[in-house]
Amino acid sequence: MLLLLPAVVLLVAFTYYPTVATIIDSFFSTPRGRRPARFVGLANYETMLADPVFRKAIVNNMIYAAVIIPCSMGLALAMALLVNARIAGRGFVRLAYFTPTVLPMIAVANIWMFFYAPDYGLIDQVLGHFGRGGNNWLGNPDTALWAIIVITVWKCAGFFMIFYLAALQQIPPSLLEAAEMEGATYWQQLRRVILPLLMPTTLFISVNAVIEAFRLVDHIIAMTRGGPDNSTQLLLHYIYQVAFGFWDTAYAATLSVVLLAILALIALVQFGYADRRIFYR
Repeated sequence: MLLLLPAVVLLVAFTYYPTVATIIDSFFSTPRGRRPARFVGLANYETMLADPVFRKAIVNNMIYAAVIIPCSMGLALAMALLVNARIAGRGFVRLAYFTPTVLPMIAVANIWMFFYAPDYGLIDQVLGHFGRGGNNWLGNPDTALWAIIVITVWKCAGFFMIFYLAALQQIPPSLLEAAEMEGATYWQQLRRVILPLLMPTTLFISVNAVIEAFRLVDHIIAMTRGGPDNSTQLLLHYIYQVAFGFWDTAYAATLSVVLLAILALIALVQFGYADRRIFYR
């Protein structure tokens, strides 16, 4: 118990206590000046259900998560399979794939703001040769969220690739050799041998991908601040705005409870559905 004590103290101080305190705060009003917080019951939740920005943030976040989770995981697996093979310059390719992960998100946002800049940005310079320039990627409500999604996939895929690469290197070569001797093609080996053995890693990565889908807001703050017309408003960014922009801590706590509930529900589904179908070596 003494060996576990430091971890227990950290968990209680920085996870359990803040969670319980946030849930309690969601049932109280925000203290203003000399006016203390008072119990308001479900009033904050009623306000939340009638809040159009909250509804927009939820829809945006679901689209955001539904796209970046499979795309970043699929791209990470493809990159891991490539750099696990014997190719020329394999070390350099691994470094190139992993580099976006170590870059600060604010630096990444500034790099991509140059790419997305109308007319003189890198993307519009290329499209201008085909008569398709002049696009305001971050200023158009129809394209802003998709532009943000591209950045997130680009940054997260390299991080997930490292886990897939480590898992691929743990697969015994004898299994693949036996499958090849039985006449299995590369795609059959991938489907019947490699992917099933990667399932524990896939579950771990999927949990992290869900967290990243609801956690990353640095680039939103730096690039769009939730605009235009709340088209890039995500739930965590809205919580940040409400808490530190509008100083409505009680309503921010209410939104945080919803975020915690969404993450808990997704985690239960992931472990309940996937864990029974995973083979642990």
